[in-house]
Amino acid sequence: NQTQIRKIMAFSSISHLGWMSIVIVYNPKLTLLNFYLYAMMTTATFLTLNSMKVLKLSTLMTAWAKAPSLSAMLMLTLLSLAGLPPLTGFLPKWLIIQELTKQSMAPVAMILSLLSLLGLFFYLRLA
Repeated sequence: NQTQIRKIMAFSSISHLGWMSIVIVYNPKLTLLNFYLYAMMTTATFLTLNSMKVLKLSTLMTAWAKAPSLSAMLMLTLLSLAGLPPLTGFLPKWLIIQELTKQSMAPVAMILSLLSLLGLFFYLRLA
């Protein structure tokens, strides 16, 4: 029932931190790749939200009429942050899952994957 976008983004950051912290021991370069992609997507999201002057979900719903192309790009960026498969944010998650599987940590990879569905739910709600 969260309506403030900043709080949703903060919880998302905690989730991404979990993905990075679990793999840093096994593959630090993969952690850096994940961080760089996350930083780029988050920066794009914050700049877009700032330019549209959106702070709450209710404001986001009305922003579509004012700037449809910017809103569409924002939704694609949010879905990429969620790790939806054809988008950029899925790549680091897929690589982390592969690395954890190589390290015989398949149950941990499965738990991370299932828990990321919760974040995907919040991002789909925004979209």
